[in-house]
Amino acid sequence: MTRLARFKQLCAPERMSFSKDGMDCVVTVEWLHAAGEVPTSLTDATFVSIVELGRRGTGARLVPRRVEFTRPDDGGGVHRDYFGCPIRFGAGRNALVLDAADLDRPFPGHNPELLDILNPALASALSELEARSSTGEQVKIMLKRILASGRPEIADVARELGLSERTLQRRITGEGKTFRQLLVEARQDLVRQLLQDPSVEISEVAFLLGYEDANSFYRAFRSWEGTTPAQWRGLRS
Repeated sequence: MTRLARFKQLCAPERMSFSKDGMDCVVTVEWLHAAGEVPTSLTDATFVSIVELGRRGTGARLVPRRVEFTRPDDGGGVHRDYFGCPIRFGAGRNALVLDAADLDRPFPGHNPELLDILNPALASALSELEARSSTGEQVKIMLKRILASGRPEIADVARELGLSERTLQRRITGEGKTFRQLLVEARQDLVRQLLQDPSVEISEVAFLLGYEDANSFYRAFRSWEGTTPAQWRGLRS
């Protein structure tokens, strides 16, 4: 369970956490990029995958202590049939509550030598993912989406990320960056991407980067690359 919680983000944009409270092992999941209510099918799939892993890994039909859903009861009874435990609908959270004693059940196929080989590679991949998931990278991703609407302000990005402007500014500063630096980097990344597509006119690139006129774009591009957009494109065609 510890390893699953640690490396889950490598295969899905979700953060899994679990805690023990007496005989309860409580599993909850946070979907990292959810803008609204998480689809019920995603919650179901995650909880089922954990229970199925336990059942197949141990060879026993493990039964959770209970499952909690924020959704109302659909009246179908399928969750009770599969999990075989009490289901609480209309709860304050989505949670899978396992019997803590089941965590001590052995997996006959456990292979510690293979895990010793895999763990360093998984840890390295997770470190790379976390680096890309820094606040600065999230800001640049958001800036690239909204640049065409004009010169985005930090308030616009904070709103899109579901943060207060002050919190976002504090996180950016904590990473040794400024919002202006991130805006320039986002434009540089996007312009290089767009110029490699010959079907996109250079005047369109200026518009998509949020510049009010082509001259401003040309001056900015020359300061970045030391050449014109057309010459830069020609060298890569």
